[in-house]
Amino acid sequence: MIFNFIKHRKIYYIFSALLVLLSIGAILTFGLLPGIEFAGGSMLEVKYEEERPPIEEIRENLRGVDLQETQVQPLGEKGVLIRTEEADEKTYERIMETLPGAPQEPHFEAIGPTIGEELRHRSIFAVVIASLLVILYIAISFKEEDGSINSTKYGVVATSVAFLHDILIILGIFAFLGYFLEVQVTIPIAVALLTTLGYSINDTVVIFDRIRENLQKHKEEKELKEIVDVSLNETIGRSISTSLTTLFVLLALLILGGTTLFYFILTLVLGVVLGTYSSIFLAAPLVFDWNNLTDKKK
Repeated sequence: MIFNFIKHRKIYYIFSALLVLLSIGAILTFGLLPGIEFAGGSMLEVKYEEERPPIEEIRENLRGVDLQETQVQPLGEKGVLIRTEEADEKTYERIMETLPGAPQEPHFEAIGPTIGEELRHRSIFAVVIASLLVILYIAISFKEEDGSINSTKYGVVATSVAFLHDILIILGIFAFLGYFLEVQVTIPIAVALLTTLGYSINDTVVIFDRIRENLQKHKEEKELKEIVDVSLNETIGRSISTSLTTLFVLLALLILGGTTLFYFILTLVLGVVLGTYSSIFLAAPLVFDWNNLTDKKK
């Protein structure tokens, strides 16, 4: 039995459009909370030997220090992560004196605003360059197909779906997390976003390659709609199996990996789920609709 993906594609479009619109709304309303690597500032990680004081008590004590922005997050069972604007030595000493109890200082880091801005620009540049190279690679790799679908369409759709759907939805989720839980977008999360981009595109390329093979074999006897449906049915088992085995490992790390890697792993989990969904339910139907649209204009 062949499932008709193309027949129900409007349902997938509407569902994804709602998620994307919610994400855009969250980003525009709440914004993303940049980590110290991107915004610049100081990060102090302290640990208590015995019971950690309540986070609210720590925040209340830090209000006495002359700082414009201070974010306090629990770190494990006894640790606290304090992010502030760039602090000099006197401010740092006041912070340590203000903290309740007698915490140890396992880690302190400071990054200037110039370096943070440079890192932010480089991260954006890396995403743009990676996307352009993927489009070029797919266009060249698929140019030998029979011409039913222009090879550039494969590359544009694969990259656009991964970036405008998968990455955008994850950023929307982090806009909510940043607003309600003060979760910041850090370098590890940026790395996880690039990994998501690659995972989603890889899964999409596998499906597109099967469509190309079936076009070469059955172009004369089957319509494009049927060929796309057959190709999706032939590859969906592989896509879901690969994603599940990856998710099993990531979920284990998410549960057992501790707070340090939690949001990095969470980004990867979201990326695998969204990448698998978009590869199966969005990428191939979009190529089909785009091809039909351009054929009608000829």
